[in-house]
Amino acid sequence: MWHQYINATSTDEVLKILNEKRERARIVAGATDLILELERGVRKGIETLIDVTRIPDLDRIHLDEDGVIHLGPLVTHNHCAASKLIQDKAFPLARAAWEVGAPQIRNRGTVAGNLITASPANDTITPLIALDASVTLASMRGERTVKLQDFYTGVRKTVMEPDEMMVDISFPALTRDQRGTFIKLALRRAQAISLVNVALVLTVKWGAVKSASIALGAVAPTIIRAPEAEAYLAGKKLTDEVIAKAAELTMNASKPIDDIRSSAAYRRQMVKVITARGLKAIREKSEREGYPREPVLLWGKEKVNGGATAIRSEHEAGSIIRTKINGKEYTFNSGREKTLLRLLREEGALTGTKEGCAEGECGACTVFLDGKAVMSCLVPAPRADGAEIVTVEGLAKGEQLHPVQETFIQDGAVQCGYCTPGFIMSAAKLLEENPHPSKDEIEQAITGNLCRCTGYYKIVQAIEDAAAIKA
Repeated sequence: MWHQYINATSTDEVLKILNEKRERARIVAGATDLILELERGVRKGIETLIDVTRIPDLDRIHLDEDGVIHLGPLVTHNHCAASKLIQDKAFPLARAAWEVGAPQIRNRGTVAGNLITASPANDTITPLIALDASVTLASMRGERTVKLQDFYTGVRKTVMEPDEMMVDISFPALTRDQRGTFIKLALRRAQAISLVNVALVLTVKWGAVKSASIALGAVAPTIIRAPEAEAYLAGKKLTDEVIAKAAELTMNASKPIDDIRSSAAYRRQMVKVITARGLKAIREKSEREGYPREPVLLWGKEKVNGGATAIRSEHEAGSIIRTKINGKEYTFNSGREKTLLRLLREEGALTGTKEGCAEGECGACTVFLDGKAVMSCLVPAPRADGAEIVTVEGLAKGEQLHPVQETFIQDGAVQCGYCTPGFIMSAAKLLEENPHPSKDEIEQAITGNLCRCTGYYKIVQAIEDAAAIKA
């Protein structure tokens, strides 16, 4: 899929490579979109992938002295969902990030990558536009800052030049008199693309709206605002009548299309419905309902940020991959052009990790990469160089099965068994992270795992029983 893969260790190195390779190179952070684009032939002419996941400090979230929040280019969706700063000062973004994909996807997918992919259905773009975000783009020519609203020129099109890297995302933190939320409508609770999404940010003083920011996703070629609704809300209290009128004006701003997921008419109506729902939630101060106090991350006990040690490596024909899998050192002389899933199965002969969909939908390929649960079908194989990986074969200690493995047998949580390794990996990481999960937290942990035999009741029971054994 690529000729050259570079694990970079500095931003300067990345910019030099981009300056030389331009359209022939792409940056890899989460790669949750890029891998699929390359495999499907959607993105052509890419010869070099530049992996930035080992560059130190790019996963920082911080508030500066001017009250502006900054996200580094390696901040993942799970970083945002778990961040108390984002929860308190940018709640629409926290909620949107938490509703992206499933834990394994959120552990790899970055907010910067979500912005750059530029799909009008991408969830984090909408709240960031409502929050008046900007992005900073760097190249060998210098840096420039662009309003996120001006970053997009069409469906999957941006003003970003081939030699540029997004190095910062910034936006003002919400003040005491500001409230906001994000509402997503999709065909299922997780692992689903938005049919429609709405982000709302209101400044409210003395019971009346001073100003409003309303952004809409999946209803136009780019994320759009609803200026007439925003102007209408200014100076008014959020009565039922005002909310209904504002929701109607927001609906009128949308320009959806008919596609395989929804009709345009349904999307327009749902814009009205969820806008009204969001405004009522802000009025009643209930916009945080349903958001977990401690989101399930599948990061494990330490809940560490960052990746493996910053080791530079370059992979092309003839190069090798050195990695540690289940505590054992491996050296691979082939497989550098594959995904991690296929490297494990074909070069490593570790067939416990299954390929169900090869596009991050089913979770059968879940492994631990540097301590976090990820979908191995969406990880480039050269990322394994210098990394520590655990597969389902590594959970048992000698002949002693992991408690989750024991209870899956005991409770009959296996039907065809194909999905079982992925479920076991997600459950094991959950219990490492939280030894006493609630049923809701168990369900959150396995949202990225699909059982085609519909055996979820016994699977949940087995995880509950494993928690009791560990306790």
